[in-house]
Amino acid sequence: MDKNSIIAVALSSLVLIGSFFIQSKYIMPKKQAQAEAQAAEMQAQNQLEKEKVKEENEKISASFAEEMSETTENVAVQEYEITTNKAKVVFTNKGGDVLSYKLLQHQDKETGDGVEMAMDVAGFNKAFATTFGGFDGVVLDDVFNVSVKDSKTILFYRDYEVKDSDGIPHKFTFGKKYSFADDDYAFKLEISVLSKEDENKLDLGGSAYTIRTSPQIGPKYDKKNRYEVRQFLALKNNKKIRKNITDKVYEMNGLEWAGTGGKYFTMLIKPVAPLTMNSSVKAISNKGNSTQIMLSRKAITEKNVNDTYYIYVGPRQESELIKYNDQTKNAWGLTNTKFNMALQSSGLFSPIERVLKWSLDKIHIPVGNWGVSIIILTLILKIILFPINKKQAVGSLKMQELQPRMKEIQEKYKNDQVKLSGEMQKLYKEIGYNPMAGCLPMIVQMFILFAMYNVFNNYFEFRGASFVKGWIDDLSTGDSIWTWNKVIPVVSGFTMNNLRLLPFIYTISQLLNGKITQFGNPGAASTQGQMKMMMYGMPIMFFFLFYNVPSGLLLYWTTSNILQIGQQLVINSVMKKKRNEMAAKKTVNANELKFKGGKKKTR
Repeated sequence: MDKNSIIAVALSSLVLIGSFFIQSKYIMPKKQAQAEAQAAEMQAQNQLEKEKVKEENEKISASFAEEMSETTENVAVQEYEITTNKAKVVFTNKGGDVLSYKLLQHQDKETGDGVEMAMDVAGFNKAFATTFGGFDGVVLDDVFNVSVKDSKTILFYRDYEVKDSDGIPHKFTFGKKYSFADDDYAFKLEISVLSKEDENKLDLGGSAYTIRTSPQIGPKYDKKNRYEVRQFLALKNNKKIRKNITDKVYEMNGLEWAGTGGKYFTMLIKPVAPLTMNSSVKAISNKGNSTQIMLSRKAITEKNVNDTYYIYVGPRQESELIKYNDQTKNAWGLTNTKFNMALQSSGLFSPIERVLKWSLDKIHIPVGNWGVSIIILTLILKIILFPINKKQAVGSLKMQELQPRMKEIQEKYKNDQVKLSGEMQKLYKEIGYNPMAGCLPMIVQMFILFAMYNVFNNYFEFRGASFVKGWIDDLSTGDSIWTWNKVIPVVSGFTMNNLRLLPFIYTISQLLNGKITQFGNPGAASTQGQMKMMMYGMPIMFFFLFYNVPSGLLLYWTTSNILQIGQQLVINSVMKKKRNEMAAKKTVNANELKFKGGKKKTR
């Protein structure tokens, strides 16, 4: 090793040793001190939070105790009602549960009344019923005492003596307090456990009590309708969970809220103190006849405990759900609940969905009709995509022109893939053609199609929105020009006893569009069998698949087909002109070759 190398190695070693020394002597202790300080600060904050919660619990408990002492025990079973601008809620003092929860601003077409969000209730399974212990506990169905504080607040309470997991009995007062606000879909539920002894313990296998949602949310769920859903919804660690509901226990460490959802309505439970909840959440489907979840609270050892839950019962609509991200827009001062993550979205295409929804909203403001808004949006999209479609069509002609030269290159370099690729790139560059550009329109339109499907199939504003009275009265369901009651085998199952016009218009427009597209592509004769399948087979298949889709979605597709026919006629004209130019160019080239050949012979 030469002298310079030795010096370089020595200097490098000194630098390394020096850096290790500085890091161990100064940097690491400093980082460790910072980490310890942060941990101490966090611990202090947690302790302060615990003290605040304890202080708040003591205040609430004192308030509850005072409120409870003002009433006498009820003997008879009674029902109570609270009405807000959003809902009419009927309670029973048997368990302090909800018997009916009707949304006043949303009509159920079958009943003509408000949408019922507490369906299939029974004595053993009512909305917001509670059990002591975990999921398998017996639902509390005893007669509770009642205190009606005001027209929007009601408290149910009762004394209990419950043995803990060790068999030791404990006496306490169990209370459920419901508080409503006039213009909110969310309400507050407080569950209190107030000890009647020096110490308190409610521990049944690691759980104090379990609370459940309604057995089923409305409107009536028809399992045969594949465009309706019943889902388990949750948010944990800022990640949304959306599953078709089945009998299952989900592990939800980091749970922020959980609930159930249909196509247009949802019920969500948000614990104010998620850390007090057990991590498991149970979903119940009962073979699709119910849509319910259960959340259990961890064992209680404090003397007095008051747990608060905010429960959203209302439309699965962004404009309503997003209010609970801003404390100034809801009565409870809630912020950043992320209830809007309960919306039905297609994940990858959600940014496109947001743009489409925003566009629809803006168009609807001056227009005032959602059907017309769909048509205008479709027209705008077609205008935007027309240059891309035109470019794709012209590109296909360039490919036809290149075919002889491409075959020549492929044959020449068939044993050298690297050279073949290079020569092909040169060829594309020579005529200014990008082969990937042909895929772009297809990809763009596919993305928009998927996003449109999700928007038009789940957009709450389309529910009950009329386009043409007597034909398309509700854009969220299939159109109808005639209905019948008699059950016709096979036919009734397929048509749902409705004769619809829109699927026929859609199919005709699709067939016509395919025919015109074929006229614009005479070179398709070589793939005539495939073209016939695409042109006739696919539209007929789609007719049966889409017969009962929401009319808003079918209106978009039909309008798109009709506009595409007009665009295709323009593209066909452009293509015909280009073909004539190509044919003329070929003729000129052939004549030049012939002339040159004749001149050579005269020599």
